[in-house]
Amino acid sequence: MNAIVTRSAPMAGPEPESKPGGGRQTEVVTFGCRLNAYESEVMRGLAGEAGLTDTVIFNSCAVTAEAERQLRQAIRKARRERPEARIVVTGCAAQIDPERYATMPEVDQVLGNLAKLSPASYSQNLGARVAVNDIMSARETAGHLIQGFTGKTRAFIEVQQGCDHRCTFCIIPFGRGPSRSVALGEIVEQVRQLVENGVREVVLSGVDITSYGADLPGRPTLGQTVRRLLALVPDLPRLRLSSVDPVELDGDIFRLLAEEPRFMPHLHLSVQAGDDLILKRMKRRHLRADVLALTERARAARPDVVFGADIIAGFPTETEAMFANSLSLVEEAGLTYLHVFPYSERPGTPAARMPQVDKAVRKERAQRLRAAGEAAERRFLDGRLGSIAEVLIEKPGFGRSEHFAPVRAEGMEGSLASLRLVALSDGTLHGVRP
Repeated sequence: MNAIVTRSAPMAGPEPESKPGGGRQTEVVTFGCRLNAYESEVMRGLAGEAGLTDTVIFNSCAVTAEAERQLRQAIRKARRERPEARIVVTGCAAQIDPERYATMPEVDQVLGNLAKLSPASYSQNLGARVAVNDIMSARETAGHLIQGFTGKTRAFIEVQQGCDHRCTFCIIPFGRGPSRSVALGEIVEQVRQLVENGVREVVLSGVDITSYGADLPGRPTLGQTVRRLLALVPDLPRLRLSSVDPVELDGDIFRLLAEEPRFMPHLHLSVQAGDDLILKRMKRRHLRADVLALTERARAARPDVVFGADIIAGFPTETEAMFANSLSLVEEAGLTYLHVFPYSERPGTPAARMPQVDKAVRKERAQRLRAAGEAAERRFLDGRLGSIAEVLIEKPGFGRSEHFAPVRAEGMEGSLASLRLVALSDGTLHGVRP
């Protein structure tokens, strides 16, 4: 995926905040996935508790070469703008290839994915310059609770970590380790704390969340856990899932769609391709028909459900006919929100050794997929005009509907408002009180 960068505070500005004693603030810069966003909040809390100052921590992503290119660019920019700051690099890129970042002259310390969640890593005596453990030995998830996400009414929480599958294009299992799940009691405690601190919507996140529970006593499924969570935290207004595998959703997820209004009608699917041979070469667990069957079953449970999807363009050996199958799946499955990525070689993965598609062709196919996704999203948003939406106001003048549609709306931050959708401009709906 392309890098998604968030910050706990601005990188640049005339008057950075200071900590008591005169030190400039510690800043966490996040690249990549929702799980990284959660872990950045944990890290920000640990750094604050330790009194760490004048430090920039980069929580990295290794899904694509572009994500790492943007990371290195950001590190160099941070050194230019804050020459006296300590620069720490952690996350998946640091875990997989620590030496690459340790040899950058701008970098003071490299932390692995286990070390970044250890309080000891944030003491003023920061210890070893490179602290990267064997991630494959990991058996625990992060046992850290966060009080909330800075300035947000939506929060991501970790319910699962790692991955036991080996898709041929993916390096992430080597950055995250084996699959392991968070027990229900810890999830409930975390969500209760978030709700008490003003969070109105929680997104359950992980590397492979549909594998949740296989390592826990009784082997609870993801759907069973979601159902219990909603029962045990009745004050949580809304719950979503991060990316899910099309063939691992259990029956309780579909029952939740049909019966539980607090479970949002929006599923993001890890599709990756719409051609069966490419899916087999990717070593995915589903075929094209499985995606169509899932969307049909979900719509039978809740007709207004919408779907996002991750799709890779230009995977090795992909012909134009194979790509056409991915392109046509957008309409056939009724996919609304697309995350499209040109294939990116990851050294050490089987796909990197396969016959490669020309990079210009990958880019062109990605553009065509994005255009199809934009057209599908426009059709969906047009179709919502005149309807009533439940909008969570995330910041002044802006919110998201239950379908994750962007809505311009007035209201108090953190409030839920029933709004009539009356207009569409620049990809955003306009909501008014009915």
